Amino acid sequence: MKKHYDRLNETLYYEQLPNGLEVYILPKEGFSKTYASFTTKYGSIDNEFVAPGKGRTKVPDGIAHFLEHKMFEEKEGDVFAEFSANGASANAFTSFDRTAYLFSSTENVTRNVETLLNFVQNPYFTDENVEKEKGIIGQEIRMYDDNPDWRVYFGQISNYYHNNPVKIDIAGTVESISHITKELLYQCYETFYHPSNMLLFIVGAVNPEEIMQVVRDNQAKKPYEKQAPIERFYPDEPVPVANKRLVVKLPVGIPKVMFGFKEKKVGLTGDELLKREVATEIVLDVLFSPSSPLYQKLYDAGLINDGFGADYSGEVHYGFSLIGGDTKDPDSLVNIVETELKSMLERGIDSESFTLSKKKKIGEFLRALNSVEFIANSFTKYRFAETDLFRIVDILENVTLDDVNQRMRDHIDFDQFAVSIITSDEH
Repeated sequence: MKKHYDRLNETLYYEQLPNGLEVYILPKEGFSKTYASFTTKYGSIDNEFVAPGKGRTKVPDGIAHFLEHKMFEEKEGDVFAEFSANGASANAFTSFDRTAYLFSSTENVTRNVETLLNFVQNPYFTDENVEKEKGIIGQEIRMYDDNPDWRVYFGQISNYYHNNPVKIDIAGTVESISHITKELLYQCYETFYHPSNMLLFIVGAVNPEEIMQVVRDNQAKKPYEKQAPIERFYPDEPVPVANKRLVVKLPVGIPKVMFGFKEKKVGLTGDELLKREVATEIVLDVLFSPSSPLYQKLYDAGLINDGFGADYSGEVHYGFSLIGGDTKDPDSLVNIVETELKSMLERGIDSESFTLSKKKKIGEFLRALNSVEFIANSFTKYRFAETDLFRIVDILENVTLDDVNQRMRDHIDFDQFAVSIITSDEH
């Protein structure tokens, strides 16, 4: 199958293989680089599920990230060395709701695609290599414990959530990973790494028919039993924030602050989710971008520097805005923002600001389509939420000033507001 997006002049090739794997290929003429990501819909929040033949299972925090680390270990040889020998740079990441394995290369694309598929579909865990990994990941966790940017970020998410596992560090804790065994890793692998829960996306200088045949042939050699849909369980989450304010003391030269609003309604998918994201990003851009009056006021008062910014994360099971940066006086900054936002809620966003922001967002998105990394990682994220990266321009063009003002009043609700501060003992 192929789908042509006239507005973007992009043609996407798609096939679902007999084993359930979804394959998407986006050829880019004139590009020298090819980027591929092989992603499973499995992240740090997926800690309770029905394992095939095992019933309902709860696993230790951090296991999805641990599994990602272990996948690069093979009985013979080193996967990174194999990619490197074929001119590719490989990597992987675990987020709250997905785990991706990826490479970029300008040569030997077919061979690298096969390497990517083969190593992710050939796990090798032993008691010894699992124990060794606990030490490595434990060090990583302790390093992040001392990282003020990481602490202010997760401090804010833990402010928002009572029970949702999004509040738990993706890597888990030293204590939680101590309970990981090779048997648990295989159990998670067999549940979530079935092709029917995965997506392969390839973008760049490729012939789509040739590459699709390579993937078909590769997967046809591997025996996969049909798997029932995965049942996942998430704890009930109250609507209000868990904690209004958190202050953590760390040795920092200048304090850090992060604040924002927890989403009241979750469970959206498809265009509904996409429209909410687009409208929220316009709201945050109008309020907090460097061209906004509020940004200028905070900058002139010496309360922010050019690292200050606003971001929105709106997924199926959770959603929140994150606003902040370094500041000499977190409380003054938050007080000014609160006053200005309450005034803005009464006035509403004006037509000129809305139109400028909308044009800016369309321009930013069209420029981002020159990045193969952006396309692959974003496409998969949206596909797993049952929507389409390439619909963003249509959604942006159809969003109205009324939509955006309604969205501002819905999201900027001070009952849903929280603040996370990192400061040294001196402040």
